[in-house]
Amino acid sequence: MSVIAAILIVIATIIAMEGVAWASHKYVMHGFGWAWHRDHHEPHDNVLERNDLFALVGAAMSIAMFALGSPWIMGEGAWPPAMWIGLGIMGYGVIYTLVHDGLVHQRYFRWVPRSGYARRLVQAHKLHHATVGREGGVSFGFVFARDPARLKAELKAQREAGIAVVRDSAGT
Repeated sequence: MSVIAAILIVIATIIAMEGVAWASHKYVMHGFGWAWHRDHHEPHDNVLERNDLFALVGAAMSIAMFALGSPWIMGEGAWPPAMWIGLGIMGYGVIYTLVHDGLVHQRYFRWVPRSGYARRLVQAHKLHHATVGREGGVSFGFVFARDPARLKAELKAQREAGIAVVRDSAGT
């Protein structure tokens, strides 16, 4: 496999993982996985959250792909692109950790962006946390953020339709 092909697979996987993360967040974390995700939406002083268990799920996906692409593990049955897909999943995990846990929730460093895309990410995720409970909500992605003004309008519409309970400080 060429270096260019490997790089393209890694980049495509990182981009695709945002879609996987969005769907997982909306339908798993805010669905049957709420027991793990709930503490992420509630105030606490713990260093770790039960929600952090989802990182182990992502790590398992990455490790599984590394294994499928490894001739040392799979022998002749190895599928080389899987190694690069595993690297892309891992890369997305690193980006997620820096952006979501680091920048947005400031678990690792303190920096409040005043402008630009970083500020938009923080605003979008704060609007995600504007709902009480798992019903309704906006901005389920982690790296690609929609316009906060549109997200506020969606939250307002959800509140008016009785779909979501929105905290008063959400600015809707």
